[in-house]
Amino acid sequence: MAVALNKLFVSLGAALACSVTAQAAGYPDHPINMVVPFAAGGPTDNVARALAEAMRPVLGETIVVENKGGAGGSIGTSQVARAKPDGYNILLMHIGFSTAPSLYKKPGYDAINGMSPIGLVVDVPMTIIAREDFPPNNIQELVQYLKDNQDKVSLANAGIGAASHLCGTMLTEALGIELLTVPYKGTAPAIADLMGKQVDVMCDQTTNTTQQIKSGKVKVYAVTSAERVPTFPDVPTMQESGFKDFEVGIWHGMWAPKDTPQPVVDTLVKALQTGMADKDFQNRMATLGATVMDKEANPAALQAKVEQQVPQWAALFKKVGVEPQ
Repeated sequence: MAVALNKLFVSLGAALACSVTAQAAGYPDHPINMVVPFAAGGPTDNVARALAEAMRPVLGETIVVENKGGAGGSIGTSQVARAKPDGYNILLMHIGFSTAPSLYKKPGYDAINGMSPIGLVVDVPMTIIAREDFPPNNIQELVQYLKDNQDKVSLANAGIGAASHLCGTMLTEALGIELLTVPYKGTAPAIADLMGKQVDVMCDQTTNTTQQIKSGKVKVYAVTSAERVPTFPDVPTMQESGFKDFEVGIWHGMWAPKDTPQPVVDTLVKALQTGMADKDFQNRMATLGATVMDKEANPAALQAKVEQQVPQWAALFKKVGVEPQ
């Protein structure tokens, strides 16, 4: 009896394996849904739409971008985490993937073990900016002004977990100060109020600030990348300005649900790498001030990034007293 049952289980397992392989072999045979857990028109959405277009010729199927915002990206991310692991629901998310476990009591997904990583995509530096009539004229003057007037200066961000919130937290921690933090429901209203002189300072991605800086509608003091940004060659880095450990980029990655079949993951990895090598995609990213992470467009690199950053952000938030919501 036991022998017969064992043979039955082996047969069932083999049949299931063959079924999964057969499904993967025909992948994809209909459009793929790429979830962006933020509003349309934002920086992550812009990256996703450019990438979806670049990956389409490789996959032979359309990638439909779905915007599913809320809770710092956790709502859309958890939607993909719960989806059927067949490769037809994928996620394009930024650094918030690794910060949500520290910012939310129930983010809805396991950042380290709950998804199938596909690869890193782009890295976007941050800019430290202020309203155009803000008194300081360079980063050194800004640092001193913030220290002398911390009870009078307002620091805007696009909401808890947003890139601007993360960078703003790093800035106040690096300076050892506390500023009046003004959270908004998105980047657009935050920058609008900065340009309207309703708030004083902000730290946000080049994908959001390049146009405003070039038009002179805001002042720029520094970038947070290790090297100067080609778009702003005269703007110093924070490291050049004396903050050796102040480096933060808003990296973006792609994931599929956990237990997605390896052949499907391999197909997505190939499409991602080929799409990222597309000249039009690279030019569009350069216009946004984003660096294409072509050498890290693989599952191992993305997994390593998440495993390194989850505890790093947890330690910083604990240090500055940020409690999970």
